[in-house]
Amino acid sequence: MNSPAQSTDDSGVTLALAQIAIESGDVDGNVERATTAVARAAAAGADLVALPELFNVGYFAFEEYARHAEPIDGRTFGRLRDAAVDHDVAVLAGSIVEDLAATDTVPTPAESGLANTAALFGADGTLELVYRKHHLFGYESAESELLVPGERVDTAEVCGFTVGVTTCYDLRFPELYRELVDSGAQLLLIPSAWPYPRVDHWETLSRARAIENQCYVATINGSGSFDDAELLGRSTVYDPWGVRLASSGDDPALVTATVDPAEVADVRSSFPALEDRRH
Repeated sequence: MNSPAQSTDDSGVTLALAQIAIESGDVDGNVERATTAVARAAAAGADLVALPELFNVGYFAFEEYARHAEPIDGRTFGRLRDAAVDHDVAVLAGSIVEDLAATDTVPTPAESGLANTAALFGADGTLELVYRKHHLFGYESAESELLVPGERVDTAEVCGFTVGVTTCYDLRFPELYRELVDSGAQLLLIPSAWPYPRVDHWETLSRARAIENQCYVATINGSGSFDDAELLGRSTVYDPWGVRLASSGDDPALVTATVDPAEVADVRSSFPALEDRRH
């Protein structure tokens, strides 16, 4: 991994986006790369590390979903939870294919089936947030046929921020982000598996979500090629004005930026656009 762009400061929270190489169906290798990235980010001073969508199996490995599905307290999230504790860093463990029937530790949207599920762990290993992808991609994708959509839109208090999580295709549905902002979200983490050629959409939608909601937006993409798709990388942190603080290319990278909840409050106070909404 390299770090092509970063923002540093003496105050605030150091956020690291781990744009790891993802190999289709290579769960052991992918999880190993993820835990190594967490360790490297923590050693570099990160307070919060975020991983991509379906980082363990690979988003486009549809035929592998059922075979590698796990409960919330399964092996993949267990290893990332342990990494959080071992390195004293909060971890958004990207997302995995969850076996809903096998999960008995948190509420599920259905008694059985599969879901695209993200988990956020505190530095002490506490499960702070579970998010199941709401909007399932149907265009030339098997996701909408294979998965159950999520129902809950929660926030969590992590590293001094009120954090919300969404996933990839959710970026195209701005009403979801308004719901999170109404719940107090100041930092939105968006694990993704966004492919070429839609680079402009990736950048424009992410920046728009930051501008219109006056909050930090961090998009965490993977790196890698699949049979019929290539991830475009470009993991990025935007500030509440929509300014790009740090970003990567399409190769594996560790992108870091300093984020501060006080900046969200300052922007919303100096330019109170959210207060002018009419329903």
